[in-house]
Amino acid sequence: MPITEILARNAKEWPNDVALVEINPQELENRHTTWREYSLIESSPVEAFRSEITWAEFNEKANRFANFLLSRGLKKGDKVAILLMNCLEWLPIYFGVLRSGCMAVPLNFRYTADEIKYCLELADADVLVFGPEFTGRIEQIIDRMPRVRFRLYVGDDCPSFAESYRNLVSYCSSRAPAIPLADDDEAAIYFSSGTTGFPKAIILQHRCLTHSCKVEQNHHGQTKDDVFLCIPPLYHTGAKMHWFGSFLVGGKAVLLKGVKPEWILRAVSEERCTIVWLLVPWAQDILDAIDRGDVRLSDYRLDQWRLMHIGAQPVPPSLIRRWKSVFPKHDYDTNYGLSESTGPGAVHLGIENIDHVGAIGVAGYGWQTKIIRPDGTEVAPGEVGELAVKGPGVMKEYYKNPEATKEILSDDGWLRTGDMAELRDGFIYLVDRAKDVIITGGENLYPVQIEDFLRAHPKIKDVAVIGLPDARLGEIAAAIIEVKEGQTLSAAEVDGFCLDLPRYKRPRKIIFASVPRNPTGKIEKPKLRKMYGADALVAQQNGL
Repeated sequence: MPITEILARNAKEWPNDVALVEINPQELENRHTTWREYSLIESSPVEAFRSEITWAEFNEKANRFANFLLSRGLKKGDKVAILLMNCLEWLPIYFGVLRSGCMAVPLNFRYTADEIKYCLELADADVLVFGPEFTGRIEQIIDRMPRVRFRLYVGDDCPSFAESYRNLVSYCSSRAPAIPLADDDEAAIYFSSGTTGFPKAIILQHRCLTHSCKVEQNHHGQTKDDVFLCIPPLYHTGAKMHWFGSFLVGGKAVLLKGVKPEWILRAVSEERCTIVWLLVPWAQDILDAIDRGDVRLSDYRLDQWRLMHIGAQPVPPSLIRRWKSVFPKHDYDTNYGLSESTGPGAVHLGIENIDHVGAIGVAGYGWQTKIIRPDGTEVAPGEVGELAVKGPGVMKEYYKNPEATKEILSDDGWLRTGDMAELRDGFIYLVDRAKDVIITGGENLYPVQIEDFLRAHPKIKDVAVIGLPDARLGEIAAAIIEVKEGQTLSAAEVDGFCLDLPRYKRPRKIIFASVPRNPTGKIEKPKLRKMYGADALVAQQNGL
């Protein structure tokens, strides 16, 4: 069943029920208004603080955008890139693209202008939908993306090089277009990358998206009465595919634009949220705020909150032990997946397996797993190998990249994850990543990109970037820098040089030392991880 049929059913069965809520607490702070004061004001001037749409409105918005795309000559299989911060328009636009038969292409809002251009070209994007936060970046590349046929701006004060989404779409029909869709039709392109940092375009079919809905609902038992709090960015498969469980049953979702502990707890309290998916840093921040007395749990209504789950990065068992001491009634789960497997759920711990925290879990609903040697044969229990998964959520292919597809996807549907793992007592434990990607706060950092940037410094002879364990972010990027003979270099100078990097890519730790290389010239990163403590991250996962 194409995933768009779920939206049509929700609009038919629960037209007047709230589907999505957007909350922007920053608006309150900008206007020096507290959340409590806002809730007591009958006619508040802070219009942007909270807004909502029903399932009927969600469906109509999706239909209008689909019809707009078709009116502009878009056809089945054309690509529509979405570059937006979380907002009420995000998901209706996404589903409007799918309704038109086009393919949705979500873009990471952290991308630089050149990265946006690269991904638009890689995906053969025909349309770009973007918000006000990205006007400057798009302006930098506007003359270098000739394939993009038109640009739609979501927001006020539309720039001259774009057209206003709201003005154009509001005049289109709210009836669903008669575009036939099938399970095997291509639905979306998401981006992944290896250690080089150059993204690969992942093609997901409608069956992948629909199966992801079933996986999430099976794992966490969402009902119509559940309310899901969505904090991570919607371009990410983790956020959207976790919401899919609530989407499948017509439950309400709350899009919270901010990660402060008091904002999260207030949203849970005021919107009566029952399920919250967090990243490790956010869970850590909540617990720290409670310990410091910055927030008091007695100020919030939290009895309905039943599930806290985490994904996107390794989870320290000590964090979950601490969380359970503060929230003893919460169920807990962790989820493993990758964009090539339509996000989370290929492996999950399961709320019944809290005693196995440290493991990523067992095969998810509808999934198979095995741990293999390089030749594809399975290893024995306790032996380390590469984790492979198989199921309806496996990608179709890397777009226009058959060589890369063949490297990780077998003819019989097994997907190599690139993660090294072992099986102990029936549970899968990650041992190390075959790739050197650093996961910091749920975001991927690619060492080669940072290394190449730093090597441009005139005083740097060699550099290696590795991940070091961090209690809040999971990992941080550390740069081991070998200075040219006769030169002196300080950490402050390196930090200043790195100001031209996006903030999330800047190394958090600078180490001045020699960079070891093997006889073939490759950096010996395992040796560096052992020397500087990164391997402690794995050891930390193996016991609660």
